[in-house]
Amino acid sequence: MTDVYSFVFRGDLTQQAIETTGLAASPFAAPEGLEEYRAAVSLELLDPSDIAAAQNMAVVYVAITAFEKTARKFVRRVLVDEFGDDWWTNGVSAKIQKFAESRREDEVKTKWHGDRGDDLLDYTELGHLPDIMQQNWTLFEAHVPRIDWATSLFGTIARSRNVIMHSGQLSIEDAERVGMNVRDWTRQVGS
Repeated sequence: MTDVYSFVFRGDLTQQAIETTGLAASPFAAPEGLEEYRAAVSLELLDPSDIAAAQNMAVVYVAITAFEKTARKFVRRVLVDEFGDDWWTNGVSAKIQKFAESRREDEVKTKWHGDRGDDLLDYTELGHLPDIMQQNWTLFEAHVPRIDWATSLFGTIARSRNVIMHSGQLSIEDAERVGMNVRDWTRQVGS
C-alpha cells in the first residue's frame, strides 16, 4: 500500500511542478474534461494499485492510439491522392472491405453505444494497414522502405496494444520498443 501512496505523492508533486512552471499547456497535461470522465467511470470503486498500474499503461496506450490514427491518415491520404473518392473501392481488397463493413454493421446494430465514425478505414484492424500498403505497393514504395519492415513494425505495436487492452502490463523494455517503432515510422513516413 505504501507504493500506492508514494506513487500518488509523486504525482501530486509532479502536478504542482507543472503548474508552477507553466508547463500545463503541454500535450501531456491532463486534458480538459478528464475529471468528468474519472467520475463517470467510478475509479473510486477500484483497487488503487490496479489504477496505478493502468495509468502507467495509459501513457503507452496514448502513444499507440496516436500512432494508429497517424498511420490510418497516411494510408488514406496516399489512396485518396491516387483514387480520389473511390479510394476505398479501388485501393482496399474485397476481403478487408468485407471485414470493415461487417464490423461497422455490427456497431450500427448496437444503437445504445457510440461508434468509430464514418471512415471505413477506422473499422479495419491495425494489421490490415500493411496489407493495404502491399496491395498498392507502387503507391507506397516511395514512402515505406520495404513492406516486411512495415508489417513487422505494425505487428510489434499491435502485440503491445493487445497486452494493454487485455489488462496486461508491458515492461519498460516493451514500452521503449513501442517508442522506437513510433520514432522509426515517423522518421520514415512523417506524421
